[in-house]
Amino acid sequence: MLKILKYSFMDLMRSRWSYVYFFFYLVLGFVLFFLNSDVTKAVITLMNVIIVLTPLIGTIFGVMYFYSSREFTELLLAQPLKRRTIFAGQYLGVSLSLSMSLVIGVGIPFVLYGIFGSTAIWDFSTLMLVGAFLTFIFVALSFNIALAFKDKIKGFGFSILMWLFMAVIYDGLFLLSMMIFDDYPLDKLALGATLFNPIDLSRILILLKLDISALLGYTGAVFKNFFGTGLGLFLSLSLLSVWVIVPAALMLRQARSKDF
Repeated sequence: MLKILKYSFMDLMRSRWSYVYFFFYLVLGFVLFFLNSDVTKAVITLMNVIIVLTPLIGTIFGVMYFYSSREFTELLLAQPLKRRTIFAGQYLGVSLSLSMSLVIGVGIPFVLYGIFGSTAIWDFSTLMLVGAFLTFIFVALSFNIALAFKDKIKGFGFSILMWLFMAVIYDGLFLLSMMIFDDYPLDKLALGATLFNPIDLSRILILLKLDISALLGYTGAVFKNFFGTGLGLFLSLSLLSVWVIVPAALMLRQARSKDF
């Protein structure tokens, strides 16, 4: 698996789009610090970008890599290798390369502006951890979709629809339900709805760490009231871990039974 992981990792690191992804966050970090030297405000701004853009990039790169390397994958399947080894190596290679581009691209401006000399390093670390979680989650989800659809157009279409639903439509439907049923106690519903969207979980995790109650929103405020800051952080991380493990396990199960 390590050889396949290394090949997938190096293959993506040589891609021009990986450099575009890296330089985007590099330039964004420098621009944020040029406009405002407050690290906390920079983290909040980056959060709004990362929790939307990182899932999109993970989704696109995941499905694009799967379809572009399909012939190579079929060649590997003809070898005495376990399917789990092949797909786990490819999944980890894609996820690690994207996570590295994110962390290094954002990390360079923060390091140059002296983040290690301030307490904001923990806020920055949380932001990077959330970005890595979202990358692993949406790459796994995109691999599942690519395995389910042999047609590239359908695969790309459903992948973008999945990202659009979780990033935009999900919150819209939730707010609409809150308006319709505003006469009923919806605290538990809000908590349950949060569990089914990793983007909402990521936003709440960062804002709980920053302890900015004004930006938590309804679900975040309910989350904090139910669990508190410490337990809320732990629960958010645990749920994000589940969001990584379950799609990855489903991907490996689907790959094991799929007829190529």
